[in-house]
Amino acid sequence: MATNEPQMTWERMCAAINEEFLREGEPNIDHLRECMQAYTSNISDWGKYNMFDPQRIRYTRNLVDEGNGKYNLIVLCWPEAQGSPIHNHAGSHCLMKILRGPIKETMFYWPNKSEERDGYPEQPMREMSCRTYQTDEVAYINDTHGLHRVENPSHTDGSVSLHLYIPPITLCKAFDDNTARTCTCEMTFNSRGGQ
Repeated sequence: MATNEPQMTWERMCAAINEEFLREGEPNIDHLRECMQAYTSNISDWGKYNMFDPQRIRYTRNLVDEGNGKYNLIVLCWPEAQGSPIHNHAGSHCLMKILRGPIKETMFYWPNKSEERDGYPEQPMREMSCRTYQTDEVAYINDTHGLHRVENPSHTDGSVSLHLYIPPITLCKAFDDNTARTCTCEMTFNSRGGQ
């Protein structure tokens, strides 16, 4: 972002994301990533979405904006040492901005398809790469990149991330680490609009 441009606030970032979907054609993923990258995380901006599971045993999904059905903007709160299963993105793009880190992302190869069981033979999932992101970093994934697991590697502090899903994900597949067996998961929200 050029020095003569105003600072990217939470409100400007959210508005810029929304504006990207008002124009004709496909959204510009690189522009959306730049908008998210330009914002410097400040809990006073997103604190009303900072809703952890009271028992701190699972992560929460807190809806910021439904994006008129074209995208979802969601704050995820990750308790200490908690994470997602290995999962796909059901054909959606996913941009992830770390609001309070760290967040560890482990990428996995798609298992080989077969006619056995639910379409995949029993086999351990194969890790592709692993990276830990810090506050204000942005990551991107879609199903052509592989599968991933997202988790908070800290045993002492909660982590928070902002996810932009294009289009919104209503269902995804979760993969068992040891067998690659899948189950379909419905994407739900723990809160909407900070409530």
